[in-house]
Amino acid sequence: MPRRRQRHMPGSGSDGTEDSDSSAEREQTNSSESDGTMPKRQRLTRASTRLSQSSQDAPDSKRAADHDESPPLTPTGNAPSSESELDISSPNASHDESQAKDQANRDSDKDLSHRPKRRRCHETYNFNMKCPTPGCNSLGHLTGKHERHFAVSGCPLYHNLSADECKVKAISREKQEEEVKGQEENNSRHATRHQTPTSKQSRYKEQVAEIRKGRNSGLQKEQKEKHMEHRQTHGNTREPLLENITSEYDLELFRKAQARASEDLEKLRIQGQITEGSNMIKTILFGRYELDTWYHSPYPEEYARLGRLYVCEFCLKYMKSQTILRRHMAKCVWKHPPGDEVYRKGAISVFEVDGKKNKIYCQNLCLLAKLFLDHKTLYYDVEPFLFYVMTEADNTGCHLVGYFSKEKNSFLNYNVSCILTMPQYMRQGFGKMLIDFSYLLSKVEEKVGSPERPLSDLGLISYRSYWKEVLLRYMYNFQGKEISIKEISQETAVNPVDIVSTLQSLQMLKYWKGKHLVLKRQDLIDEWRAKEIKRGNSNKTIEPSSLKWTPPKGT
Repeated sequence: MPRRRQRHMPGSGSDGTEDSDSSAEREQTNSSESDGTMPKRQRLTRASTRLSQSSQDAPDSKRAADHDESPPLTPTGNAPSSESELDISSPNASHDESQAKDQANRDSDKDLSHRPKRRRCHETYNFNMKCPTPGCNSLGHLTGKHERHFAVSGCPLYHNLSADECKVKAISREKQEEEVKGQEENNSRHATRHQTPTSKQSRYKEQVAEIRKGRNSGLQKEQKEKHMEHRQTHGNTREPLLENITSEYDLELFRKAQARASEDLEKLRIQGQITEGSNMIKTILFGRYELDTWYHSPYPEEYARLGRLYVCEFCLKYMKSQTILRRHMAKCVWKHPPGDEVYRKGAISVFEVDGKKNKIYCQNLCLLAKLFLDHKTLYYDVEPFLFYVMTEADNTGCHLVGYFSKEKNSFLNYNVSCILTMPQYMRQGFGKMLIDFSYLLSKVEEKVGSPERPLSDLGLISYRSYWKEVLLRYMYNFQGKEISIKEISQETAVNPVDIVSTLQSLQMLKYWKGKHLVLKRQDLIDEWRAKEIKRGNSNKTIEPSSLKWTPPKGT
């Protein structure tokens, strides 16, 4: 048989020899093993002996191991690195040994019943994190149910409250919720299908109406001065003063909604679905603009956790601080996007950028776009795409206005995969210019195009507005008697499905005697024409003669 490993135990000598009792026991065991006729004796390990002694002599000993999920500890206080460091009983362990261990476990449970339960790892607070509100010590919570907070949504100071006030409001809300729940239970017992409001509900409705009527129509001079002073002192680091702006009833509803939203965010944080700071970039410094972001973008964690990002507006590299950006701008030689300039009219230019040739630039562009797009899922696989970047030029360079991307080989004839207008250029006509440019490329390719779905909310609004304008312009210039959707599609490069959906939204498509008829609504055409005349000769249009482009090979 293999020799059992010898270890230095509290009962062993300093020279490594064991006690006489243990050596005698080993000799007796060896002799019994050598003699095949004698029955095997059940042996107790010294660990089980110590456990049985401790259970008899000291039932309240604190040396019992905790019964949690953590591994047992070695005498040094560290988790054991291997099983050899633990004294594990052999398969031949006696019934007495198991009883001793059970007794020790019961004693340890009694001892641990007085101790507070350990907080699970995902519920622990990260004390290295701090609330971003200036002057806040991260104590208290807007809901009044937590001791600390790490985000503005739960900061009492940001909401012009104290931690104690939040606790008082939380108690008041709980009482009101209990009363409402009791009333709902009583009503549900006697509910009928067509139940009329009770007298109590009618009185409550009248009281709310009276409260709202009695609110001040405007702020007094002293109140205005107080509001202005608060805004000048704290700026955007505090919530504006909301008192006297609306009725007390509506203000209390708003406070309840704030507390409920903050509680939902706190639950997500505890569950681990979001982290302190949520690793979301709040603002970016882009050229001469500071832009508030709308959505999360998968920038590297070391950049995302900063909350504010500094981006070069020409090469789109992202940096951590203003100093790094300033040094980069002093050395950056880029003044326009890479690739070929395929369109220029006045200060507006469009550059065609190949995702395979300029991979880093296109990846940075996609990461930047995700800050303002909800449905975008492509960030790093940019090689199969072409990017058409629109810029506006001045004496410092070509500034990014927006872009759209399209697949090099699209089996469904999508002429746009992703489209974005930068926030500082929105509502100025650049979105329609990008859409019009994408359809101009489809006309050159002699194809019918359509944007890839799903579209973002702003993208859907822009496309519907563009399709409506294209159809009304076609109707205005059309001089024939019969209109064919196929002819409209061939001339405008718009997909017939998009044409039909637009005609339906304009109520210009009717079904009569088994045929679909297109109605020419003169009122809509006249309304569109009046807007065109009022708008005048705008430079926010795409001129086909300014395009210098041939379809790439393989498309």
